[in-house]
Amino acid sequence: MNFKTCLFSLAIALFIVPSLSVQIQAAETGKTYRLLIVDAQKGEPYESVRVAMLAELEKLGFKEGKNLQVKHYSIGNKEGATISIWDAESDSAHDVIFLNGTVAAAGFKKLALGNMKYKFVFGAVTDPIGEGLIDQFDVPPKANFTGVCYPVRVEDRLRFIRQIMPNARKFALIDADMPQSQSYRKWVEEALKLPEFKDIQVIFRSVEFVKSEEGHRRMTELAKSHVLELDPVVDVFITPNDQMGVQQPFAEMVFKNASKPLVAVGKKEVTDGWGATMSLYPDQEAAGRTIAGMIKQLFEGQPVKAIPPRWPQGGYAFDLGKAKKFKLNIPAKLLEAARKGGAVRLGN
Repeated sequence: MNFKTCLFSLAIALFIVPSLSVQIQAAETGKTYRLLIVDAQKGEPYESVRVAMLAELEKLGFKEGKNLQVKHYSIGNKEGATISIWDAESDSAHDVIFLNGTVAAAGFKKLALGNMKYKFVFGAVTDPIGEGLIDQFDVPPKANFTGVCYPVRVEDRLRFIRQIMPNARKFALIDADMPQSQSYRKWVEEALKLPEFKDIQVIFRSVEFVKSEEGHRRMTELAKSHVLELDPVVDVFITPNDQMGVQQPFAEMVFKNASKPLVAVGKKEVTDGWGATMSLYPDQEAAGRTIAGMIKQLFEGQPVKAIPPRWPQGGYAFDLGKAKKFKLNIPAKLLEAARKGGAVRLGN
């Protein structure tokens, strides 16, 4: 290894120093289960998935500091960082490796797909089929990866928008040039070929993928010009399925600069008042609980191939203040479902 390579490896290692809490070993007669977590980036949706997963594992009898040892990395959407993690952790006998996000999963897929010594569970991955992690959902996986993907089906999202905005014809989708965005764009293009959506036009724009923990802020700044360009000609903005789209700055920016509503891809963009009007969102807390159940099965000796990958559960979210501003009528059935899920914001 030459001097420049040594410096690069040191820089990556310093960047991904793990947040590892001091662990207390389980009783001598018990077993300590070892879980490695790699988040693609800090923040949403990864935090919601991880927190719900660990809480559910505790309910299932796997408590951090008692019989569960957790090591946690966040890679700032830098796929190359997975190599340094693998160099440090591949000999550490982790019982399960949880990959939280598309970039993290893509990196480890290149390193260990098919190596049955390692058991991987993914969460918040946009297109695990397109990434080559699995062949299809709800059937035994082809190798040593299983888990729960991030988005609800595009067709369901378009139908949801049509229920609230039956006269909407032109949609704007501004995304970042990220792997998950590219997969999602293909899904949208395929959905638009269906006869029921033949009158819908989606206008795509893209911004540079900024690879850092705070990259979503810079990407949001770049997206502003597209919002200003498209606002006069579209009926609605739809949040992209990427790291820019699920963070607070993007929803705030669209709301401040557009005269049309924003349909989020997640929940908090609506319920926390970030700027989105409504969403058919993937329930990340439910996904985290499902993932915990998968990890429990693996802890107990089940093979990965016995645990089929899953689509996420969906839920409705509405900001009633913004819906009123944009003169939207929400069907009573959807509003009631959102209320039951605690996903209605009165707004202002």
